[in-house]
Amino acid sequence: MCYNITVTVDDAFVRRMFMNQTHRNKMIAPVVITVILVLYYVGFFAVCAWMPMPFILKLLFGLIPLLLAGVCIFVLIERIHEIRSGEEDDLSKY
Repeated sequence: MCYNITVTVDDAFVRRMFMNQTHRNKMIAPVVITVILVLYYVGFFAVCAWMPMPFILKLLFGLIPLLLAGVCIFVLIERIHEIRSGEEDDLSKY
């Protein structure tokens, strides 16, 4: 038995799939860099919390890396919104 199956693919569907793949490829580097930075900052916070020093210094040296990790995550979210909206390369406009 041999079945002849034909599949029709909508052109818009193919374009959406290609764009999704393109968007996904452009998001890889920012996500990887953000994960590395956040792990570094959280590790730095853990080391500062573990070291024997006054509480004020622990708070000061520990809070700054956690705030920077939060800023990194915020910037990543903004970058993902830019990529999805099609504003990947703002500098090319000027």
